[in-house]
Amino acid sequence: MGTRLPLVLRQLRRPPQPPGPPRRLRVPCRASSGGGGGGGGGQEGLLGQRRPQDGQARSSCSPGGRTPAARDSIVREVIQNSKEVLSLLQEKNPAFKPVLAIIQAGDDNLMQEINQNLAEEAGLNITHICLPPDSSEAEIIDEILKINEDTRVHGLALQISENLFSNKVLNALKPEKDVDGVTDINLGKLVRGDAHECFVSPVAKAVIELLEKSVGVNLDGKKILVVGAHGSLEAALQCLFQRRGSMTMSIQWKTRQLQSKLHEADIVVLGSPKPEEIPLTWIQPGTTVLNCSHDFLSGKVGYGSPRIHFGGLIEEGDVILLAAALRIQNMVSSGRRWLREQQHRRWRLHCLKLQPLSPVPSDIEISRGQTPKAVDVLAKEIGLLADEIEIYGKSKAKVRLSVLERLKDQADGKYILVAGITPTPLGEGKSTVTIGLVQALTAHLNVNSFACLRQPSQGPTFGVKGGAAGGGYAQVIPMEEFNLHLTGDIHAITAANNLLAAAIDTRILHENTQTDKALYNRLVPSVNGVREFSEIQLPRLKKLGINKTDPNTLTEEEVSKFARLDIDPSTITWQRVLDTNDRFLRKITIGQGNTEKGYSRQAQFDIAVASEIMAVLALTDSLADMKARLGRMVVASDTSGQPVTADDLGVTGALTVLMKDAIKPNLMQTLEGTPVFVHAGPFANIAHGNSSVLADKIALKLVGEEGFVVTEAGFGADIGMEKFFNIKCRASGLVPNVVVLVATVRALKMHGGGPSVTAGVPLKKEYTEENIQLVADGCCNLQKQIQIAQLFGVPVVVALNVFKTDTRAEIDLVCELAKRAGAFDAVPCYHWSVGGKGSVDLARAVREAASKRSRFQFLYDVQLPIVDKIRTIAQAVYGAKDIELSPEAQAKIDRYTQQGFGNLPICMAKTHLSLSHQPDKKGVPRDFILPISDVRASIGAGFIYPLVGTKRQSFAMLARLTSSDLPTSASQNAGITGVSHCARPGQV
Repeated sequence: MGTRLPLVLRQLRRPPQPPGPPRRLRVPCRASSGGGGGGGGGQEGLLGQRRPQDGQARSSCSPGGRTPAARDSIVREVIQNSKEVLSLLQEKNPAFKPVLAIIQAGDDNLMQEINQNLAEEAGLNITHICLPPDSSEAEIIDEILKINEDTRVHGLALQISENLFSNKVLNALKPEKDVDGVTDINLGKLVRGDAHECFVSPVAKAVIELLEKSVGVNLDGKKILVVGAHGSLEAALQCLFQRRGSMTMSIQWKTRQLQSKLHEADIVVLGSPKPEEIPLTWIQPGTTVLNCSHDFLSGKVGYGSPRIHFGGLIEEGDVILLAAALRIQNMVSSGRRWLREQQHRRWRLHCLKLQPLSPVPSDIEISRGQTPKAVDVLAKEIGLLADEIEIYGKSKAKVRLSVLERLKDQADGKYILVAGITPTPLGEGKSTVTIGLVQALTAHLNVNSFACLRQPSQGPTFGVKGGAAGGGYAQVIPMEEFNLHLTGDIHAITAANNLLAAAIDTRILHENTQTDKALYNRLVPSVNGVREFSEIQLPRLKKLGINKTDPNTLTEEEVSKFARLDIDPSTITWQRVLDTNDRFLRKITIGQGNTEKGYSRQAQFDIAVASEIMAVLALTDSLADMKARLGRMVVASDTSGQPVTADDLGVTGALTVLMKDAIKPNLMQTLEGTPVFVHAGPFANIAHGNSSVLADKIALKLVGEEGFVVTEAGFGADIGMEKFFNIKCRASGLVPNVVVLVATVRALKMHGGGPSVTAGVPLKKEYTEENIQLVADGCCNLQKQIQIAQLFGVPVVVALNVFKTDTRAEIDLVCELAKRAGAFDAVPCYHWSVGGKGSVDLARAVREAASKRSRFQFLYDVQLPIVDKIRTIAQAVYGAKDIELSPEAQAKIDRYTQQGFGNLPICMAKTHLSLSHQPDKKGVPRDFILPISDVRASIGAGFIYPLVGTKRQSFAMLARLTSSDLPTSASQNAGITGVSHCARPGQV
């Protein structure tokens, strides 16, 4: 190959030589279908002169011209500069190496060799996609589209026949990868004068460089004639010449005035091979002639190959070599742009304007009255790249986890948690406050912020509570899509959960009806005479202490140990799930079919979001971590008391495949066009009740060091916030900066001794009229929740979610008492009625509190015994005097400790309506004994969850919250006609 490459390519690899005789720049030539002339030496070149045979002397420069060595140096200089720039980029990004892809349709490899050598010298990678010469337009476009989506490739060039250079093909290229500058977008930017923002045709640029630097022509005022050029090359040449003050005209070979125009021209640029019928006498002697025939773009370089004719000088190969070098320069520029895009950029967010109405319309009217931005536009505004999102319709998208790798060196923003006081059954508006706060931060204070919310379950959505999109003028839009299905994550969880449930009962059935040998043959079948353990079976062999990899070498005892899980049906904790209120599925009997009779057992359905798979989704930080967690999930015990996991059942891979898309956070927006992640939705009773770790981590990178991520915890601070700190923060390694504690006058009056509050029943007058004493008495609950947050060393800002029935005296009293209790600040909020503008004071208070140094600490050491951790939470958080374990709970604790699960954090399952285990005990109950009726484990998610209360209380609580025992008569209003959130100030 080296003997066929130009001399300059070989010279690039050695240091510059001392001055001496001029060196000739030579390009090996081949016959070209479009360029006239055959393959033998000595045939006629473009202008009719004979080519000198190899070894013959060339003509020297005419006066005023430059030596061929000088032209060689231009190529060397371009490559050397590209190499130096790339080296500087790689110093900061060692793994970075740009890749140039070339799609070639044909069997001419000369251009491939030239590109390969120049790329190697500059330090680039190059890949060729070789297609048959008769490839169709559709086949070319198909390859282009594949490369467009390949993040490893930073530039794309085409070596295809001229008839395939259609607009459809050229504009299939991504402009940011179009290093030949042939797309309409790059050409348009060039014509507009934005050459620094686009790729310029290397061929056109090579012509200019050779004329100015090699030949020494001053183009200002010169008459330039471009003959036979088409498309992008014609446009680029005209534009570049005109920028230099040249009088440029472009004509075709068949133009009648061709002869006269050639006589008048100072410089002639040939964009296609000269027809034989055009005589050489039409070109005046001494005219500078350059050939940049389209054959070059096609990779066909024959005897119509590019050359310069200047005052009798004919020199081969200058344009082709320099253009190839300039393509490499464009490649390095493309890589530099790509690296710049990988870094965090300041948002250019276009916020949506609100025009609040009074009285405030229904949520659905407000939602439908605002036109959301296209989600791809929103993604671009916040710094996401096109290949990092998967669009679902017009207003929502999934975000790929690759963004975390791209922004791994970006500092995190501030981390804000929204929690609440012990709520009424109506909820106090944590979601609404969360949304109002980010709208205030971004739309009104021009601070990057992200809301991270949980995806609502269909159970509450079609029950009394309604959806979870916020309310009033602080909503996620479109609310229907937010509340209904979204992108199908909960459906994926349901499918995965029920697959595992089916595998448990199927395994029990097969083990009860088959011999060890038959089971083993099913588990490790012979395929084409070869029997092998699958990848997922190898960990089980290791777990059993069987150090063999050949299935044929296991003893009968080992075969039995491997094939039989011996699940004890009475210990099965894994239930089927459904995301719909259906109380009649709480307890069911399965196995009633004719083929299963005799193996029936009692089971139940839980609500889908209560599945451990949901908790796993919320706590995982990668696909690999999720797979490992799914495999660790314990579904039962065997007859000897050892845990049986999803890995033992061999379904981990299947569960992961079902969850592969659900792991990606969902991007939406608020009413004011600020970004929101909606991801995961675990209940806060038997899980931690917070949105996903992944959503928070991605958001923290995207907002930048000065930005804010506001995430919401479920239920009161004693439940959701405590679990956020002790479980989620342990899993994520993230450190919170501020707690926003949501309170309402309504809830405080209830804690002060007001009458009971029931969903669907009109509020008593105590809640709609001023009552200072009730508010003052109820602030004890607010003070207690502030103290709980302070146990973790996190500053608290109280957000008083103002209802229209609240009076100024009541509002001022709450804020004053909150600050006396140790809150950093306490601020009334009006986002429900006016949007982010109504929470600007809250946003300022949060920003100030977040500027203080975080003193975050965990409440307990996970290495403590399970009982001690439970007691710590009960006494420090709930205010209990002590705990009381049932015999069943103690037995479970002993079992989990023996099985090696004693060092997991604790996730208390208790009522959210009281600090104690008794829902009717409001305010701050004291001196009570906290009963623990049972203890269960979510090993995959990574926590132990004790059931708080008597056995009857625990069952009732789990039944309500896992089966969503909510009346469905309100479904026509829930999330469909406007009652999307129960914390609508002044409305019930």
